[in-house]
Amino acid sequence: MASHNKVAIVTGAGTGIGRAAALAFLNDGYRVALAGRRSELLEETAKLGGATAKGALVVPTDVAKPDAVNTLFAKVKQAFGRVDVLFNNAGGNAPGVPFEELSYEQWRAVVDVNLTGMFLCAQAAFRMMKEQNPHGGRIINNGSISAHAPRPGSAPYTSTKHGVTGLTKTLSLDGRAYDIACGQIDIGNAVTPMTERMAQGVKQANGTLAPEPRMPVEYCGSAVLFMANLPLDVNVQFMTIMATKMPFIGRG
Repeated sequence: MASHNKVAIVTGAGTGIGRAAALAFLNDGYRVALAGRRSELLEETAKLGGATAKGALVVPTDVAKPDAVNTLFAKVKQAFGRVDVLFNNAGGNAPGVPFEELSYEQWRAVVDVNLTGMFLCAQAAFRMMKEQNPHGGRIINNGSISAHAPRPGSAPYTSTKHGVTGLTKTLSLDGRAYDIACGQIDIGNAVTPMTERMAQGVKQANGTLAPEPRMPVEYCGSAVLFMANLPLDVNVQFMTIMATKMPFIGRG
């Protein structure tokens, strides 16, 4: 375990990539705020940290709601005094229906969490990092392979993930004056509840169904930690970590 006393906030920390990143931070000596909608899953993440769980702060949070995000950051400031890293990870998807059948409600639900929620958390982190002493910090946004290329029937998810890339670039520029670094990790087919269906077969660009390779989610946590532990004058602007044989590069 490292000897630092840094503070990280992880959204969507109750499952999957968020849980893996939260555990990586805890194991590295960070004090970690675990944010997500389901408190029981956040508590489970903390318990999985074993002896490091004493460094965890569970804060049930719906990132799509400004008041909830403000409460999250206020609790972190009260408990830890600062924030060094935000892993902006919380996200969701809509059913893979034909584009013309997608409802406004389905579209809005994805946009509210994946893009607006990420904006709200990044803005709160930016304000706190700008004002704290010493100032600065790092924001790591969870993009996706879908920030580069869509799957069939994925308009809301793909649109928001392309939007995350624009947010990442803007924060990188606007944060320079305050030593706030911002990077993006694009993850392809980690083993999480969201990707269970890929083992059975998912729709490909040519309309066929095919199973896709997946990778252990722990590697995603390690990658986020690597980005987080760089000095603030060094930044991984974009990182892609993926199952080597997943359909992405070239024609599949």
